[in-house]
Amino acid sequence: MKIESIQKEQQGYILCRPDDHPLRTEQDVLDLISVCFEHNSYKLLLHEGTLSDEFYNLRTGLAGTALQKLINYHIKAAAVIRTEETTQGRFKELLTELNKGEDFRVFVSETEALAWLLG
Repeated sequence: MKIESIQKEQQGYILCRPDDHPLRTEQDVLDLISVCFEHNSYKLLLHEGTLSDEFYNLRTGLAGTALQKLINYHIKAAAVIRTEETTQGRFKELLTELNKGEDFRVFVSETEALAWLLG
């Protein structure tokens, strides 16, 4: 994934855009958290392509591990997911619960995600 540190509205956040290496392992999640710490930024914006099929398949445990680590390290994260196929079944149920909290939410547009993340 392509990672960039952004300053907007006097706040910093880490922007992750897709490339040929999406989040696939727990180590990938830890590496992303390290980037947040390096830039002293505790806000993270993930674009859909940065999340692998393993993330969407709850049986792998990757989504649960990733979300728990983000919460443990006090990193507020938003994901921009537009593809309906990825937001079905058990994953959709998880998103419904997550969108009630203040740690991780999913949006269909970057504008909405940033409004929540920086708000």
